[in-house]
Amino acid sequence: MGRLKQKGKAGAVKAYITRTSAIRKLQCSLADFRRLCILKGIFPREPRNKKRANKGSSAPASFYYTKDIAYLAHEPVLKKLREHKAFAKKLSRALGRREWSTAKSLEENKPVYRLDHIIKERYPAFIDAVRDIDDALCMIFLFASLPAGDRLSTELVESCSRLASEWQLYVLQTRSLRKVFLSIKGIYYQAEIMDQLVTWLVPYQFTQQIPSDVDVRVMLTFLELYQTVLGFVFFKLYTDVGLVYPPPLDAAKDEGAAGIGAFTLREVTHVSETSNSQPNHKTVEVDGRKVSGKDVRQAIKSIAASSEQDIADSVMSVPEPPAATAEVDEEFVPQPSKSDSVDTSLRTLKSLSSLPQTTQLSLFVPYTFFLSREISRPIFEFLIRSSGGRVGWPASSGSGSPLNENDESITHVIIDRPVIQKTGETSEERERRLRRKYVQPQWVADCINAGKILLEGLYAQGQTLPPHLSPFEEYSFAPSSEDKPDEDMNAVETEEEEEEEAEEEEKEVEQSDSTVEMGDEKGESEDPEKKASKAIAKVTISEDPAALRAAELAAEAAGMDYATFAKEVKKLKKRSHVPSEKDDREEDMNKMMMSNRQRKLYEKMKYSQRKKEAEQAKLAGRRDKLMKERRREAKKTA
Repeated sequence: MGRLKQKGKAGAVKAYITRTSAIRKLQCSLADFRRLCILKGIFPREPRNKKRANKGSSAPASFYYTKDIAYLAHEPVLKKLREHKAFAKKLSRALGRREWSTAKSLEENKPVYRLDHIIKERYPAFIDAVRDIDDALCMIFLFASLPAGDRLSTELVESCSRLASEWQLYVLQTRSLRKVFLSIKGIYYQAEIMDQLVTWLVPYQFTQQIPSDVDVRVMLTFLELYQTVLGFVFFKLYTDVGLVYPPPLDAAKDEGAAGIGAFTLREVTHVSETSNSQPNHKTVEVDGRKVSGKDVRQAIKSIAASSEQDIADSVMSVPEPPAATAEVDEEFVPQPSKSDSVDTSLRTLKSLSSLPQTTQLSLFVPYTFFLSREISRPIFEFLIRSSGGRVGWPASSGSGSPLNENDESITHVIIDRPVIQKTGETSEERERRLRRKYVQPQWVADCINAGKILLEGLYAQGQTLPPHLSPFEEYSFAPSSEDKPDEDMNAVETEEEEEEEAEEEEKEVEQSDSTVEMGDEKGESEDPEKKASKAIAKVTISEDPAALRAAELAAEAAGMDYATFAKEVKKLKKRSHVPSEKDDREEDMNKMMMSNRQRKLYEKMKYSQRKKEAEQAKLAGRRDKLMKERRREAKKTA
């Protein structure tokens, strides 16, 4: 006899727990429970049968895995939250009794929790954290643009602004920017960090207001987690490229609205090993021989200072402990590669950085830009410097500009105002203006997305700009200055193409007219209406513009107006519509989210809808057949 199952002890009842029961079990408030779930990455689950999971009750409830709640019960952050609750009671009591010394002592020993262990749990590898910083960057840039007030502290906004600037500094220093898209929501950037594509959204520099219906406390909990994650990630990224983190901030430049120019990037300087103020005397016994930390440091120092041959000699000369069994080491003989063109030597970080950069990374290196005062300086300074260009701006846009407006090295001026005829211009100013190229801001973004320098004439001052397409889709960009086409040849080719198209249309019209005249002699097989309907059917199947044009000509020859032709095409497209795999997948996903009762009702509705569509198609076919017979009779009588 099998083991008897008790009601409420196994199955969905045991696997799931409601939110109210979870709060009661953890003995915390609803706000603390939400904070714990956000920090630990625990979210509600949907059981297959809510009634069984809720012990027979059909009342609406949120469910969690019971194991997740048991996992939260041992969380150190929960312990700190309980201590903070007790601290708040003691502090309020001391303030009520006017015990100022006790209150000050309590405030100094205020319990504070750390999220380091949570970051290590959620991101066991560094590459996992890099893959998951998209949302963190979007949140950081959002809070950096919000105004400080009652709901947001000034320190929080400044911390977000600093993290945003540190990320932009790293991207422009490593030239990792790949794509940029100026949308209505804001500016989408995409950078390549450690072979991972990181996409984030930056709002425009307008006055932002926090909506009253938004729960800022939930967003602040996410922000707390994201700030900790980005602190770890930025430290690792900066130290990998040999930079000091956090970068020093010049307070004077920051007050002058210098932006990312207020930060100074410094390389890491290694401390000399001769000054050992606190020597480490720790020794380790390996196979009967004592090896100290000093021996290890000296061996590492000798390896780093010598050449490749000296490295091999020093490694062979290090005394090793006697082995238990004598073994003969095999000699490594490097074999030359069969293909001389392939370099099989191992690349180091220094050798890789000395290699010539790709075109996209050094796109604006030969050019120097000057931003007009109506241009958003932080956006385009970041874009231009990320591609290797030099940029300057007027004093009204902020301090710290390395260039003056009259600098002779300026090649491009980014301007976004209509063309105005200047009077009283000197010859020197006119010569300088003719030497420079005045382009609109979209040119910078399109060049980065295309990976090459586009023609400046399409983006000149006062010109109607080409469409700014999303770089996350495949589009053909405007022609570049490197492969500039010949305008005369293009004009000749377009004229020839137009003539050929006109001749083809005339031939098609003549053929359709001849078929109309010979329709009575050849019978129903050469009827122009049949030909028009066949052409329309071909359009619905192939969806080719040329076929659509041919169908229009055939319908015109048959005496059909354009409105009727469009209706016929629309009807045939509806009939020949075959649901794609994407539609089927979406329908299956929607069905999975329904209950059994809702799914059955949905299937009944779809069945009746298909039945009604089949009847309508049948009636439409009969009506078309009758109309054709009436037209044939009218033609015969005529």
